[in-house]
Amino acid sequence: MNRRSVVVKDLIFGSGKVFVQTMTKKDTRNVAAAVKQIEQIQKSGADLVRLAVPDNEAAEALYKIVKKVSIPVVADIHFDYRLALKAIDAGVSKIRINPGNIGSKNNLLEVVKAALSNKIPIRIGVNEGSLPKDLLVMFEVDPVGALVESVSREVRLLEDVGFNDIIISAKTFSVNLLVKTYELLFRKFPYPLHVGVTEAGPLFQGTVRSSVALGILLSKGIGDTIRVSLSADPTDEVKVGKEILKSLELETGPVIISCPTCGRTEVNLGKLTKLVEKRLLSVKKPLRVAIMGCAVNGPSEAKSADLGIACAKKFAFIFRNGKIIKKIDNDNLEKVFLDELESLICQEDL
Repeated sequence: MNRRSVVVKDLIFGSGKVFVQTMTKKDTRNVAAAVKQIEQIQKSGADLVRLAVPDNEAAEALYKIVKKVSIPVVADIHFDYRLALKAIDAGVSKIRINPGNIGSKNNLLEVVKAALSNKIPIRIGVNEGSLPKDLLVMFEVDPVGALVESVSREVRLLEDVGFNDIIISAKTFSVNLLVKTYELLFRKFPYPLHVGVTEAGPLFQGTVRSSVALGILLSKGIGDTIRVSLSADPTDEVKVGKEILKSLELETGPVIISCPTCGRTEVNLGKLTKLVEKRLLSVKKPLRVAIMGCAVNGPSEAKSADLGIACAKKFAFIFRNGKIIKKIDNDNLEKVFLDELESLICQEDL
């Protein structure tokens, strides 16, 4: 099956690149707060951001928000097709709707007409928690079939009125169910897939659950955009998503190689690791930085690193590409290593 490409502002879904997105957690009606959070989200590395549009006041706010940010904005719409029309007119880059819950076919036609005129794609957002009654019954015996059938109905509604700039999602809390559902969706439909575990949980639990599910699917080439849903700050969702992509070598960027520490560790390795992590947040270069608590195995265990440190009781070795370049006292460990890191970041040939 030939996969379709869908353009979201300047992003091409279906191009092979996987895009990271999140959702604002500020009230869309509070323009200043929403814009501030979007700027933080963009700075953390997100490719696009979604906003809830529950009412007309929120839809009106989109006119101001879209003008103040450069990242593609997605409007999340339910039930009222007029909110979708207003969001499109405000200049959003994509809308998320379920065609079956916005009223009559005429309502859907109005949304499709506006989306076509403005070259705005539509994401169909099916969720385990909002299936039609007949599919809830089916879900009890065939959950994969129920989720895929729900998607099929929504897709047909759009295809039947001549709309094909479609992105699909079918989210659930179960990792195994999510994987099986998306494997079938990938075989059944040519459209780009938005992948994510719904209501994944708090930061730790949700990170693990999402990493397992997305790792399985992305390693099979399934997924064009991801959201890691967490009961946490949206920038945390972005950071986790980008780390998932980097771990699968689907995206480049800084990587920290740090040992888990043991009884041989003589320095506060956690503090140094956090300082390095903070400095690398805004860095795009594919640097590998190693922070090791043992001078015996450090250089050999992290020999592929661009820059590393291996710490003994009173001194530490700094190395580049596995070769020791400095021996320093632990009293100056953090400053000297961060200076070396800064020098590496500023090099033009990386």
